[in-house]
Amino acid sequence: MNIHEYQGKQVLKQYGVAVPNGKVAYTVEEAVEAAKSLGSQVTVVKAQIHAGGRGKAGGVKVAKNLDEVRTYAEEILGKVLVTHQTGPEGKEVKRLLIEEGCDIRKEYYVGVVVDRATGRVVMMASEEGGTEIEEVAAATPEKIFKEVVDPAVGLQVFQARRLAYAINIPNELVNKTVQFMIALYNAFVDKDCSIAEINPLVVTGDGNVMALDAKLNFDSNALFRHKDIQELRDLDEENEKEIEASKYDLSYIALDGNIGCMVNGAGLAMATMDIIKYYGGDPANFLDVGGGATKEKVTEAFKIILSDEQVKGIFVNIFGGIMRCDVIAEGVVEAAKQLGLTRPLVVRLEGTNVDLGKKILAESGLNIVPADSMADGAQKIVSLVK
Repeated sequence: MNIHEYQGKQVLKQYGVAVPNGKVAYTVEEAVEAAKSLGSQVTVVKAQIHAGGRGKAGGVKVAKNLDEVRTYAEEILGKVLVTHQTGPEGKEVKRLLIEEGCDIRKEYYVGVVVDRATGRVVMMASEEGGTEIEEVAAATPEKIFKEVVDPAVGLQVFQARRLAYAINIPNELVNKTVQFMIALYNAFVDKDCSIAEINPLVVTGDGNVMALDAKLNFDSNALFRHKDIQELRDLDEENEKEIEASKYDLSYIALDGNIGCMVNGAGLAMATMDIIKYYGGDPANFLDVGGGATKEKVTEAFKIILSDEQVKGIFVNIFGGIMRCDVIAEGVVEAAKQLGLTRPLVVRLEGTNVDLGKKILAESGLNIVPADSMADGAQKIVSLVK
């Protein structure tokens, strides 16, 4: 789960991470009032969307007076920002962060992630702050320094100090930077984050170490432990079908193709999308109904796929291990009858209760095209859609 920058800063502030003073605004008038209350000589007006690259897209402006705050707020609110992370459709800005300006002496990067190679949390740092870390990694990987954290003891002071020196933090601010890094690590672990990224971390003219920007993502599987984080979810920033799928514990990700996919198991779902592409088609979604799906769950999954107007045909690809083929078949038939299915449907069933599943489909009276294998099914649905 993602949250907005201002929300991330509120979370980090609880752990002692220094952040600029700021207020969220939903209207132009609220933005002006927020700037007045901050009383800063320079005010930053920042678009709040779940995507990076806002500055390059015109979503971050520096205002020198209240008139400029009003002008920038009018310009950004309601604007559709297109960044490298939003895709070409962009995202509409519905809220702003009005933040006091600060005297930036130097920008750095600090991030905390889970490293799959080591199975541990890793803190990364670079003196190339303000630019995308992917660009730094590609062009100058030697400028990224890492510390692997032992989960038994957490991030140690010597590790944070080593990072601070490696990225050339001014000597007089090393101790403050160490405190900052340890606070960031504690927030990451306590809140079950999947990523905590500060880009840029800045040292200021008056000797502060601050998070000028903050990106926090959370492990959705751990949200039951964090009611406070769940409340920060902004449904306006999420795909409607993905929201609906989450209500039924379905793993759904919308794509831009025209062949709907319903599969059990993430690996098989990935393979299904690959084979559709191989035969010249374009998948409209990733959808894993899981191993213990019920008839009702399958019906809802089918409804979500059909709610996408781009979908011209559907490929159901089920390998029944834990999942029973007859349950899938009953769900498919139920959904097709409820929704009056008119689009091509190809179904490949294999595994537990496969004969019963095929019998249910055959006797349904619906125009369902059976497939003998995954490749056969992919070829048939691509052909039918074209």
